[in-house]
Amino acid sequence: MATKDCSASGYSFQNGECEQRLDTGNIEEAESSLRDGVCLNYEEARALLGRLEYQRGNIEAALRVFNGIDTAAIAPKMKISISKITKHHKSRSHWDVPPMSIHAVSLLVEAIYLKARALQDLGRFKEAAQTCNIILDTVESALPEALPENYTADCKLQETVRKAVELLPELWKLAGFLREAISSYRTALLSHWNLDSETVAKIQKEFAIFLLYGGCDANPPNLRSQMDGSFIPRNNIEEAILLLMILLRKFSLKKVEWDPSVIDHLSFALSVSGQLNSLANQIEESLPNVLERKECYYTLSLCYLGEDDNLTALNLLKKLLSAREDPNRVKALLLASKICGENSAYAEEGVSFARRALSNLHKGCDQMESVANCLLGISLSAQARSSTSDSDRVSRQAEALVVLEKAEQMMLGKDRRILFNLSLENAEQRKLDAALHYAKQLLKLEAGSNVKEWILLVRILSAQKRFIDAETMVNAALDQTGKWSQGELLKTKAKVQIARGQLKNAIKTYTHVLSIIHLQAKSSSIVIKSSKGGKCDRSLEMETWLDLANVYIRKLCEAKGLPKAALGAYTKALDLEPRHVASLISTATVLIQIGDQPMTIVRSFLTDALRLDRTNHIAWFNLGLLYKSEGGRSVLEAAECFQAAALLEETAPVEPFR
Repeated sequence: MATKDCSASGYSFQNGECEQRLDTGNIEEAESSLRDGVCLNYEEARALLGRLEYQRGNIEAALRVFNGIDTAAIAPKMKISISKITKHHKSRSHWDVPPMSIHAVSLLVEAIYLKARALQDLGRFKEAAQTCNIILDTVESALPEALPENYTADCKLQETVRKAVELLPELWKLAGFLREAISSYRTALLSHWNLDSETVAKIQKEFAIFLLYGGCDANPPNLRSQMDGSFIPRNNIEEAILLLMILLRKFSLKKVEWDPSVIDHLSFALSVSGQLNSLANQIEESLPNVLERKECYYTLSLCYLGEDDNLTALNLLKKLLSAREDPNRVKALLLASKICGENSAYAEEGVSFARRALSNLHKGCDQMESVANCLLGISLSAQARSSTSDSDRVSRQAEALVVLEKAEQMMLGKDRRILFNLSLENAEQRKLDAALHYAKQLLKLEAGSNVKEWILLVRILSAQKRFIDAETMVNAALDQTGKWSQGELLKTKAKVQIARGQLKNAIKTYTHVLSIIHLQAKSSSIVIKSSKGGKCDRSLEMETWLDLANVYIRKLCEAKGLPKAALGAYTKALDLEPRHVASLISTATVLIQIGDQPMTIVRSFLTDALRLDRTNHIAWFNLGLLYKSEGGRSVLEAAECFQAAALLEETAPVEPFR
């Protein structure tokens, strides 16, 4: 029959051709099958011939041979054979001869597997998945409690089953049947396939990756047997986190080889679900013996940074960058500079970290050098804002612009972060034309997708006293922004309306902001639970109430000649936010009107406001009034304050650029 089959396929056994085609493994398998079953039957001959064709790369020819095997007819025989042979191995009882030998079963199972691979190679993914599934259905129905470990020592059946378990989810994904892929992944992990630890870990990782990035919402698993109170994942993220946590546990127990990419995927999963503290705990408790200490420091710093614990993150990075650890680690230097640049108290350290990063790059990567220059510019800017010396401030501001421009040139104007900081720095230095140029370039690059960029553009236009254009830009931004992201834009619009003298419109706009915030807080099913989002919403709500209070106070208390009532309102505002510049200035103004407080106290409110915002022209003007009222030598200082106020008022935005 084998000879007939080969001849029918256009091949001949003459002149030793058969011997050339059969490798040693094939000969051994044929001899084993002949010893057990006297001769090869029709299906077994096709299985051997199909494997030969597949190994030689003749995919279509192999598939034609495999199609001649009547899978529906042999599947029941394979089930009975597997079941009977297993019982014999377990009990060593009276031998009930099965329909097929174990070698024949192994050969036919491999043929079905290779048929699935052939269909995959030809792009027929759905058929390939259905074919591959036959193997798992056959083995699972024959052995619901898995293949015994001592059963597979002398055959290839276990190896083929393992390959089929790994292949099936991939075939369903290629075919576009994502829910079937999820089901096959769960079957692979929950059924008893007697897989080795490395294979199980591989499937767990691939399933977690698919859950995170596959674009298919998985229904919660329906476990037939589970303990009361056991954890059932509710969504993709939770199931992926569970799988990755299990992998971390295996790494810590040295059950499988360490895979650093698992930490990357787990970091992503926990960050989008707002649970980076959990990742930090896992690293600190489970992985100190698996992760290198330097890698532990860096990963932990990312976790704490994601949880807004910048100080802990910075301290970890300082340990990593110490002389006895890794002082020249560029990624850590850049991250440390980023943290320091966001806090003026650490700006000097941020400059140092960025310069160290630049000195260690050795002209190896333009993108990294551009990032380092950008971070250096941000830290220099923060250092300039906290500087007490005018000459130091001017020098650092100039250097900040130089390194930011260098970073922009290296990235050819294609980096959003660099363009934003260039526009912001130029705006703060009142170089408004340059600031507007970069803001427009940024808006074009991002296609108006970022609210912060619209707000910066509007503030620059308001500093140029182009209030109508500014309000037009706000309205354009509102048209392109979802309702839940409109709060900051509406607050800026209210400031523009106040600058235009439209106080009633401003009050309506502020009321709109508050209604959005309150509606968002109630819609828990829509709002993503994240600590950062919550803090931003609370901050926006507080600022809106303060601004709204200032508008009402200006209209009511001061207009009606009730400065003490106004002072009480400003005091309550400062109780809520001691660093609110407008309330500090308003408090000083009312205290001057009342006249029952020492001038030193009044001056302290104004100097605190200028320490927070040195470009606030209203604060300079009121400080000038204070010096003028003191008379004597203070008149000269008053003149300098008035001059500064006049210059700054010409380019003052409706709200601070930063």
